[in-house]
This record gives sequence, C-alpha cells and structure tokens, in this order.
Amino acid sequence: MLQEKKLYYSIETNKPNSAFHLSNQISSLVINEANNRDIVVMCIGTDRSTGDCLGPLVGEKLSKSYIFNELNVLGTLEKPVHAKNLDQNLEYVYSNFKNPYIIAVDASLGKYENIGRINLYYGPLFPGAGVNKKLTPVGDISITGIVNMSGFMEYLILQNTRLSLVMKMADTISFSLYMGLKRYFEHNKARFL
Repeated sequence: MLQEKKLYYSIETNKPNSAFHLSNQISSLVINEANNRDIVVMCIGTDRSTGDCLGPLVGEKLSKSYIFNELNVLGTLEKPVHAKNLDQNLEYVYSNFKNPYIIAVDASLGKYENIGRINLYYGPLFPGAGVNKKLTPVGDISITGIVNMSGFMEYLILQNTRLSLVMKMADTISFSLYMGLKRYFEHNKARFL
C-alpha cells in the first residue's frame, strides 16, 4: 500500500552542485528504505511534448549509462511510460520483480517562482495531476521537476516549455540517480563482504 506523499527535499536546478546534493538525499532514502529490494526507476512522460519529456529523457540517460545490472529502468524516449500504458507497466513491474522498490520520475507544473525546482518526495507521485488526469499513483519515492506554470491551459503550457530547461533538469536528475543508486549498491555489497 502506498503511503501519502511528503516533500523530503527540494533544490533549484541551477544551484551549484545541485546534482551532488540531490544524490546524497536519494542515497540516504534508498539505503534506509529499499532493504535489498529490486530497484526500479519508472520515468513517466511522453516524447511528444517538450514539457512532459523530462521523465523519458531521464530514463534515456540512465539506460545508456554503464551503471549496474541491478538497476531496472522503464520509460525512455523510445519506449515511454505514459497515461495509456502506465497500468500495464506497473503490472509488468509487480509480476517480474520481487517486492520492487519504485523510484518514480515525472515532470510537474507549479508556481512561476518554482520553475526549475526539483522535488524529492517520500511517497508516490500522481501522474497526470497537472493536466487533471487521475492515474494510478506510482513510487515508493518520487522525483518531480517543475518545468512550467500551472493554472491555465496546462496542455498548451507543457507544449511551450523550454527544452533547454528540461534538458538541464534531466541531466541533474539522471546524474543524481546514478550517483545515489551507485552508493546504495556499493553499500549493499559492503554489507555482505
């Protein structure tokens, strides 16, 4: 059963060393919570919308890294996880991984002054909430990047989001996940030596 979402950490993309700071928070959460469960990073969004491609870009970057055999990434530019296949992908995860620990990544909309902020939550994200869709909540922990403003014509806002901002955020989130999960896997290996 998914717990209620609580903000755990928040950082500006442009802050110096933001990826390093975020990676520390990710590794802290995962080391304390995952307990040798199968790690699945589910990157949600579509490559057909500039604002909503944050998740697939993160998934693409993670899947191309030499990272580790233990990491499972769903949601890339070629095979995105979106509203139409979200439940199918969740079913796949729960059928193929023993007690999976899901880290969900998605774009979000927010206040103007928060554009560019990355939020790490303890608990699931609610995909599609920014465009008034009710989809299955996803994640033991979740990461959202505020790519643009909310409140009016959200689909149009997502289509008119600056790609440069989304790319910067994808770089920060993917590198943070890479470093944070690398520490987690190293920690687990050290425990059994």
